[in-house]
Amino acid sequence: MLSHLPAVMQRVASIRAQLDDLASPPQQPFAQVLADARAQAPAPGDVDGIVAQAAIRYGVDPDLIHAVIRAESDYDPECVSGAGAVGLMQLMPGTAEGLGVTDRYDPAQNVDGGTRYLRQQLDSFGDLRLALAAYNAGPSHAERWVLGIGSPFPETRAYVERVARAVPIYRIYFRAPWLLTITPCVLL
Repeated sequence: MLSHLPAVMQRVASIRAQLDDLASPPQQPFAQVLADARAQAPAPGDVDGIVAQAAIRYGVDPDLIHAVIRAESDYDPECVSGAGAVGLMQLMPGTAEGLGVTDRYDPAQNVDGGTRYLRQQLDSFGDLRLALAAYNAGPSHAERWVLGIGSPFPETRAYVERVARAVPIYRIYFRAPWLLTITPCVLL
């Protein structure tokens, strides 16, 4: 049983390397980071309270939850993907049912279920990048990638990059919103 462990660990390291540079915050001038933060900030009256509750309930970074919502639905609770995923965190019917979500369009249920699902992926894979890949493409695909069967889809690689870039932006937005009022030319 343990004879396969070195090969599995090597494959995990290989996938991490493929996703590693995508999960690093972008090296941008601060003025650009501020401009990005302004562009990606959620609309007033959005779901911050719901996100905060889910973050506490499941022990997931609220900035990560916001980044997933931005990447999945752009904060549109009525968003429906071509594959049939619905709501802020784009829950598929079977996933939602397994999580006890009865109304995928309801922001509170959707964020609660999506955050619980994200927590499951974090616990299962033990690595943020692999958990995000599993959230996007499904855990069965991520498990196959870990075992050396195929490579992450280009869409999944782009998704991991989008979420990874958004997390530090939300850290600015929610922890130092006054920074968003600074005119970038002052920082030059």
